[in-house]
Amino acid sequence: MHHAAGVGYQRAAGVYERSRPSYPMAALAELADALPLEAGRRVVDLGAGTGKFTRLLALTGAEVVAVEPVAEMRERLAELLPGVNVTAGTAEATGLPDASADAVVAAQSWHWFQEADALAEVERLLRPGGALALVWNTYDTSVPWVRDFQDIIFRFAPRDLPSPLDGGWRKAFAGRDGWGAISERHWPNPHSTTVTDVVERMMSSSHVAVMSPAEQEGVRAEVLSVLGSHDATRREGRIDLPYTTDVYWVRFG
Repeated sequence: MHHAAGVGYQRAAGVYERSRPSYPMAALAELADALPLEAGRRVVDLGAGTGKFTRLLALTGAEVVAVEPVAEMRERLAELLPGVNVTAGTAEATGLPDASADAVVAAQSWHWFQEADALAEVERLLRPGGALALVWNTYDTSVPWVRDFQDIIFRFAPRDLPSPLDGGWRKAFAGRDGWGAISERHWPNPHSTTVTDVVERMMSSSHVAVMSPAEQEGVRAEVLSVLGSHDATRREGRIDLPYTTDVYWVRFG
């Protein structure tokens, strides 16, 4: 596991749950129809975190198995979703039986995985005709303050920090036997929040959470400076942090 994810999410599990957005119900409905997800079927949620997407999967009536390697995230998930089967494991080694899933989902997590090994594990888990879905919330950087906010993330990120933004994850499917064409949909996902929680969103970023306290205060000061320089984020009260929800799915076998 990447150090930023293993240590950063361990330290920031509570802030992660408070500051991160959910996902549009339209995205869930699309996947429920496409995969499909319904009673009598089983879906494995890889890198489930605190269960932001897990709780939506449970609404479909499918049996959900949440796999999460970070104990602090897993414990928070189990508290919030006592009816979901939560297990320790990684995307590369879930510990689940062969051909035990009708679908596998990775929400906000696939870029952290060793893709070839994770795909091999997904292939082992899926029943014939099963599908893999990848979901990300990404910042809508057409909004000036959001672009400046994301620039801070990039400036402090280590060079080896994984990101879904370059689309490099698609390469793992190219020329790999058994996988069909990738389907995709995208939805606007405005997240109603506060300036305080926007700052905490930055502090919950894995590579910021592993910094020393002094380094974190430097990041916090930069975020506050950026937010104070834009009309939309200078005022008190609720603001929208605009995201785009990107959903991809591909069938195997």
